[in-house]
Amino acid sequence: MSVIILVAIVLLVISAASTLIGSIGIIRMPDVYNRIHAETLCVVGGSVLTFIALTLIGIGVEELSAHLFSLKSLIIAVFLFVTNPVGSHAIARAAHRCGEEPFPGTVVDRLREVGG
Repeated sequence: MSVIILVAIVLLVISAASTLIGSIGIIRMPDVYNRIHAETLCVVGGSVLTFIALTLIGIGVEELSAHLFSLKSLIIAVFLFVTNPVGSHAIARAAHRCGEEPFPGTVVDRLREVGG
């Protein structure tokens, strides 16, 4: 087994653990803001690492179609890595503007402090 495949397997295990932890967080977190954070962990930690592992597996294969697949999965990983945090931020800000109250134990609310 090549080193690239071993690295891909390690990334897939980390991806699965990250997705599991984030999924449990979505269920257990007390308010929408913490759930959004857990969801971002699932997508960025889970999906992006999966696509990077797929990219590595495609690089390890000698066929041109596998290299094209690797390029596509790398583009998807970069797209998810950039757009998911931005989307999560927009959803959290919209929830704040609609009056969604944070968990009572929340210590800091910077948007409320600046009047946003």
